[in-house]
Amino acid sequence: MSGHSKWASIKHKKGAVDAKRGKIFTKLIKEITVATRMGGKDPESNARLRTAIAAAKAENMPKENIERGIKKGTGELEGSTYEEATYEGYGPGGVAVLVEVLTDNRNRAVADVRHLFERHGGSLGAAGCVAWMFSQKGLIVLPRDQTDEERLFEVALEAGAEDIKEGEKEFEIVTEPSLFEQVKAAIEDAGLTPILAEITMIPKTTTNLEGMELLEDNDDVNHVYANFDISDEVMEAIS
Repeated sequence: MSGHSKWASIKHKKGAVDAKRGKIFTKLIKEITVATRMGGKDPESNARLRTAIAAAKAENMPKENIERGIKKGTGELEGSTYEEATYEGYGPGGVAVLVEVLTDNRNRAVADVRHLFERHGGSLGAAGCVAWMFSQKGLIVLPRDQTDEERLFEVALEAGAEDIKEGEKEFEIVTEPSLFEQVKAAIEDAGLTPILAEITMIPKTTTNLEGMELLEDNDDVNHVYANFDISDEVMEAIS
């Protein structure tokens, strides 16, 4: 499996713990609010909001929380004004790292991100220093026990998937962002349930890594992408 998929699996496993602390809900509400502000409150015409709502439902967020996030985005309810920023840098072993934040205080966010990089043996870099190492793609992850390879290839490729990668426990379906929802719908219509489905940044190459702590515990951090390849033993230890 690629480093990115293992990172995604770690995030999925961490979800239950984060939800208890309220952190994952906080981040999802921010994303719903920003998506609404930028594209309107109708999920049918706002793909980003539609994806954010799907992610919230996957984490069992109550309907009223989702509605509250939308109302904050439209201005019907008072709330903080969040802005997006992307920071780039290097983690342990020279791993390329992209950090996307949603924050109401950019100065605080960049200071926190810089501190996190430095605390874990990395360094914050200049804009553009690692972004070229990643491509924006749709990513859908399915457990192997849900389907066989032949059936999945037939459903996903016919729907427009770009690539399907086979791992020991999971299948990764990669799509162009514009075809992500089309492929996801086809997979779900076939009776399959993804454990992860998102528009993400996938590394073009990977770097071997023996250990790495996650940056995502910071409340301002929305997504973290890295080009590491990590052993199954280390993945289990940090998940």
